[in-house]
Amino acid sequence: EEAPPGGPRAAAVTRFPAYAGLGSTLAHPREQVLAALDELGRLPQTRLVSRSRLYRSAPLGHEAQPDFVNAVARIDTGLQPPLLLAELQAIEQRHGRERPFPDAPRTLDLDLLLYGDEVIASTSLTVPHPRMHERAFVLRPLAEICPAASVPGRGTAAQLLKACPAQDVE
Repeated sequence: EEAPPGGPRAAAVTRFPAYAGLGSTLAHPREQVLAALDELGRLPQTRLVSRSRLYRSAPLGHEAQPDFVNAVARIDTGLQPPLLLAELQAIEQRHGRERPFPDAPRTLDLDLLLYGDEVIASTSLTVPHPRMHERAFVLRPLAEICPAASVPGRGTAAQLLKACPAQDVE
């Protein structure tokens, strides 16, 4: 096929559905999450498709911290998983994310939950996100925007939420 007059043919970008979990406990958590949702839509080769409402949840692990504000976003992206993870971590850094110890309070936490139906296990990235299937603060917002979202090897978001241990998420 010939290139159209005036320039080369634009390469089509294949986009994959991906889901990101967002959470914050520090520095105006609601505003941190809302700002990060906006930033997701501005990533290269990426479109913000939908986002959940904001949820409040009690912290797990290190419990001596404020409640979390959580959300889940669906994006369609042409970025491969490692590059998408790097972009998510760059957003965290712009929001002052520090990692002094596991489960520490944080300004912003972005997790790549799902990337299409891929299963990835590398030293830097695990998809589906480990333990997402047992965390109501992930499953409730995920089931809100896509109850049929499939967690490979586990079931759908709606099924997993029903089986999830009781956790305070509102």
